[in-house]
Amino acid sequence: MVAVPKFDQVKVGDQIKPIVLPPITRHQLALYCGGSGDHNPIHVDIDFAKKFGFKDVFAHGMLSMGFLGRLVTSYAPRDRIRRLGTRFTSITWVGDVITLSGKVTGKREENGEKLIDLEVKCTNQNGQDTLQGHATVAAA
Repeated sequence: MVAVPKFDQVKVGDQIKPIVLPPITRHQLALYCGGSGDHNPIHVDIDFAKKFGFKDVFAHGMLSMGFLGRLVTSYAPRDRIRRLGTRFTSITWVGDVITLSGKVTGKREENGEKLIDLEVKCTNQNGQDTLQGHATVAAA
């Protein structure tokens, strides 16, 4: 179980322990299609993807957002998450190795809660951010 971050012990600039994921696979994308209900063939049919000018199929954006959710819940329990917002910045291709990382960008009190603001991102093996976001969690 993930411990609730303690407001007084957290410092702006603190890093979240990175998570390195295994390479994205076609099988993973097919399973995500079934689990999410998003059966867009651009994510599983290479001929379809190439017809639209892509070199191959690529991961669903919401799969990457789920990865960032995993990072945030490695930092604070799910019931402490107050906000998670993202911006898609690049495609995540089959075979990409994604690193999830983040850092504390602020601390504040609002409506009686002690809040910690985070900057989070997905980065591929080439150092390119594929997803950038911000999260807020409630501290103890």
